[in-house]
Amino acid sequence: MDKIYFDNAATTYVRPEVLDIMLPFFSERYGNPSSIYEIARDSKKALEHAREQVAKALGAQPEEIFFTGSGTEADNWAIRGIADLYKNRGNHIITSSIEHHAVLHTCQYLDKNGFETTYLPVDGDGLISLEDLEKAIRPSTTLITIMTANNEIGTLQPVKEIGEIARKRGIAFHTDAVQAVGHVPIDVKAMNIDLLSLSAHKLYGPKGVGVLFVKKGVPLKPLIFGGGQERNRRAGTENVAGIVALGAAIELASGELGEESARLSKIRDKIIDGILSSIPHTRLNGSREKRLPNNVNISFQFIEGESLLLLLDMKGIYASSGSACTSGSLDPSHVLLAIGLPHETAHGSLRLTLGRGSTEEQADYLLQELPAIVSRLRDMSPLYEDYLKRKG
Repeated sequence: MDKIYFDNAATTYVRPEVLDIMLPFFSERYGNPSSIYEIARDSKKALEHAREQVAKALGAQPEEIFFTGSGTEADNWAIRGIADLYKNRGNHIITSSIEHHAVLHTCQYLDKNGFETTYLPVDGDGLISLEDLEKAIRPSTTLITIMTANNEIGTLQPVKEIGEIARKRGIAFHTDAVQAVGHVPIDVKAMNIDLLSLSAHKLYGPKGVGVLFVKKGVPLKPLIFGGGQERNRRAGTENVAGIVALGAAIELASGELGEESARLSKIRDKIIDGILSSIPHTRLNGSREKRLPNNVNISFQFIEGESLLLLLDMKGIYASSGSACTSGSLDPSHVLLAIGLPHETAHGSLRLTLGRGSTEEQADYLLQELPAIVSRLRDMSPLYEDYLKRKG
């Protein structure tokens, strides 16, 4: 069997039809959209068309869409921008303990600079409690930032309800939707969202381009200075090729969302059920029901995730043990620890994230090879040996 790519939460390939739309902006339609001659006006027109495509996909207005260099930049801009905007009103931020580090590290930076963040706990499925959220709100709370879908365990948060609470209390609500856009329906108005971050390379666009949705009427200050681009809100010559590709990618993903989500959910459930039924001492991480259609995260007791990944690689299966942004770290996942896993179990996690190229045949191959790999690793594990001695 050909190589199997089960790490689409880390990044996706650029769809051929997206690449075809993107390529002319490198060599033929290369004008700077801030200039006034024909090829510059052509770039400007393409940029604004992409803005309309993104806005339509999110249920937003084009003037509410701001292009960035990444989802991480969008997260930083939203959080630091709101903190600065309302600093005379309050200095308190609420987030969750399982956010992406783009959110957590930004909040930690603000904590060292006069702000205070409450990091809400999550339950065993990775869900925050709306009651905990209500209790955490103070008169000084100016921002609630909770991700739509977790990048490691795939849990979907009650975003609409969080937004309702924020709106009722006059608090800005930001959501990191990098993993959700293109996989689950997003409507910023219906979901009471004030700011939303997304990234092109998670939905078959290129790396190096993202979006921050800013609700009309939120006077967010720039994070990057130096020019009048993006209506004086984000300086720097626009990445026209990347932006055009993002527009095409999000339009395609939105049009296919229902059918593709149903297809991936079927494969996801086949993998989850197959692993849990065929390999003992395993556990599904994240909510079974409130879950991204393409996410599988399983912990295997008595083994190391790194070894599991290497042996899967030898079988032609590409997977991950968690977020690609922390893959070089020896520390266990903060997400898995937050949902209550002990350190040794958190170290033995496997994240499989499906995509357009994923098939049931690939799932069958994984389920065929994985039990023997886990058994081999456990045979070499002193932890498993100790377990068998205690059991015997």
